[in-house]
Amino acid sequence: MVASNESQAPCRYTPLVPDFPSPPSHSKPFPSPTSGGRRERRKPSLIEAKMALPGQQAVDYPSFKLVIVGDGGTGKTTFVKRHLTGEFEKKYEPTIGVEVHPLDFFTNCGKIRFYCWDTAGQEKFGGLRDGYYIHGQCAIIMFDVTARLTYKNVPTWHRDLCRVCENIPIVLCGNKVDVKNRQVKAKMVTFHRKKNLQYYEISAKSNYNFEKPFLYLARKLAGDPNLHFVESPALAPPEVQIDLAAQQQYEAEIAAAAAQPLPDDDDDAFE
Repeated sequence: MVASNESQAPCRYTPLVPDFPSPPSHSKPFPSPTSGGRRERRKPSLIEAKMALPGQQAVDYPSFKLVIVGDGGTGKTTFVKRHLTGEFEKKYEPTIGVEVHPLDFFTNCGKIRFYCWDTAGQEKFGGLRDGYYIHGQCAIIMFDVTARLTYKNVPTWHRDLCRVCENIPIVLCGNKVDVKNRQVKAKMVTFHRKKNLQYYEISAKSNYNFEKPFLYLARKLAGDPNLHFVESPALAPPEVQIDLAAQQQYEAEIAAAAAQPLPDDDDDAFE
């Protein structure tokens, strides 16, 4: 367990299971970071918490339900499985048809856990049931930069997510940036700007930018932009190598695109 920095105020999270015995002292509810402090999130009951994480053992440090959505084949499962501890401790929930991976990270404020809900491929057969989204406290929407259709479907996933989960931090991730045949160019990725989401380019198979989505979500949930990871999780060895020079060029293009006004014409019909 990493000790907190005594010179800083204690981090405050809204944990998923605050009614379990001996909650950490920094787990008091706080206004949603995305709601501008207008209202506090309702504290879930013990029954609701158990329904949100059926069969999961409670932990005595802040934990959150993280839902990962996106088209089939975008690399969601590969991404989650990079975290070796979470892969070892995952549990399949047959009543909902998902695998839940407990992913632990060590921050300057102590340990934090994301219960990552993986669809187990059921999104290939249509939309996900509300039970997958209910009690979600943060989310990752993933698309494949080598398949344009997966990006065009991002607005649908975002709409379905926000229909059930209001005012939660969301990260948009463009996966498979290690692949040469990129179809979704940096300047084409504008949805995150329209919806005020964070965007990261990642490569699950090479571990490139693996921690960034989790760090962003942890900071939002804690309401602390200075929160940082003090120890890297054990990750599976890279299966591929990424062309860092090419990727730095892509990310420079993303930064340049962010400085440009959004286009008036919207061929992808994102609304």
